[in-house]
Amino acid sequence: MKIAVTGVTGYVGGRLVPELLGAGHDVRALARNPARLAGREWVDRVEVVEADASDLDDIRAALEGCDVAYYLIHSLGTGPTFEARDRRTALTFARAAREAGVRRVVYLGGMYPDVPEGELSPHLASRKEVGDILLASGVPTAVLQAAVILGSGSASFEMMRYLTERLPAMTTPRWVDNRIQPIAVRDVLRYLVGAATLPDDVSRAFDIGGPDVLTYRDMMQRYARVAGLPRRRIVSVPVLTPKLSSHWVGLVTPVPSGIARPLVESLQHEVVCQEDDITQFVPDPPEGLVGFDRAVELALQRVHDGEVTTRWSSASVPGAPSDPLPTDPDWAGGSLYVDERRTVVDAPRDVLWRVIEEIGGQGGWYSWSLAWRARGLLDRLVGGPGLRRGRRDEHRLRVDDELDFWRVEDIEPGSRLLLRAEMRLPGLAWLELRVDESAAELPDATDSSAPGPTPDEASGPDRTYFAQRALFYPHGLAGQLYWWWVKPFHGVVFGGMQRNVAEAAVAAARENREGAAGTT
Repeated sequence: MKIAVTGVTGYVGGRLVPELLGAGHDVRALARNPARLAGREWVDRVEVVEADASDLDDIRAALEGCDVAYYLIHSLGTGPTFEARDRRTALTFARAAREAGVRRVVYLGGMYPDVPEGELSPHLASRKEVGDILLASGVPTAVLQAAVILGSGSASFEMMRYLTERLPAMTTPRWVDNRIQPIAVRDVLRYLVGAATLPDDVSRAFDIGGPDVLTYRDMMQRYARVAGLPRRRIVSVPVLTPKLSSHWVGLVTPVPSGIARPLVESLQHEVVCQEDDITQFVPDPPEGLVGFDRAVELALQRVHDGEVTTRWSSASVPGAPSDPLPTDPDWAGGSLYVDERRTVVDAPRDVLWRVIEEIGGQGGWYSWSLAWRARGLLDRLVGGPGLRRGRRDEHRLRVDDELDFWRVEDIEPGSRLLLRAEMRLPGLAWLELRVDESAAELPDATDSSAPGPTPDEASGPDRTYFAQRALFYPHGLAGQLYWWWVKPFHGVVFGGMQRNVAEAAVAAARENREGAAGTT
């Protein structure tokens, strides 16, 4: 089946494409700016078409020859005229789909309650209107209506994540006790894929939700429990308007207030499935729908397993639908703080690697030794291992070795050393040291104290590229405060480590050259 997907650079669209490919469909990805798809692991397996869904000729041509078209476009957080923009784009798309001979349209909208006209929030009213426009298009249409979607990158999920992680106590509007039926992004995608093969005579809206009906207060408390945080103190008050609430969310979390406001306004309504007719056509999996707690576990899985550090750009690695993707907003995926530094070393790769592999223990950490000893003493005072463990072997490391208050989590001999912190911390921390002969092999730094070298600067048999990064995933408010408390010292500790490792490698290389010259 030939399927066109709009919104492929968005949260759901970017996750839907690989699911459709896995189901055996031919996919045509429609994007106003195809360059934004660069780096997606599926881009070479689909037909990419540049098209603007608001341009009739553009979108009609893009839909020609397609059996099914997914409409995954909305203007959340893009200004006061978003309703009119959504209306125009939906009318254009509906006409284009009909004239192009599309056999089915599938739209993911928002679940809304049965309330008198005019009482819906602008966001939900617009989503409902778009669904009505597509249903009236003359093309059989499936409108799937969801409430909060649970998965890393979902705006509503990220808002809940940051509020819960950063605020051990909070005052909230009265809507905190409204009931909601959230759904895991995995189940949303399963319903979307199944909707492509609905019978031709089915043209209607379907409510889709997970197995749990919860209040927003319940969701925050259960998120805290799954994330290992203390129970949150939540007090609801009647004086917080949606505008004030959205500014508060924008202040406390990285979610922009322009996006937070329509989400907050929508939370004024109870959104619970009124029917589950979709199961007649897309049955539940044998293991059942993904519950709230499991959905949160999946969204946190990558960080809890340390998988976020297994590659330099973990988001580019295809993973579960609940994982962050490259096209997700910068604020998606939770807080992950990075201090990254790099330099070119006038030493062969094997010499630099030998210095790195001998780090720690009696050899020290090549930076402000007093700071390392003080941190080790503090760790011992609070029950951590401190620096007393040293290292198993003076010259060689292997996976699972203890290394002072670190543990070797991964090692690629001659190339990469990944250490996981085992000192007492309000969060998870890693230190990654990497060696390469070309700067082109590693991406740009995300938080570097100085510009990195060009590929030409790092070339040559006796010049090596050395990259170092520290990562910290904070645990609750204490973790946030800890990062900003220690950040001023990073220049001394990590900057000094970068310089001194490089100087030690240069000195070792010089000794090797002088020794070789003395024997000739």
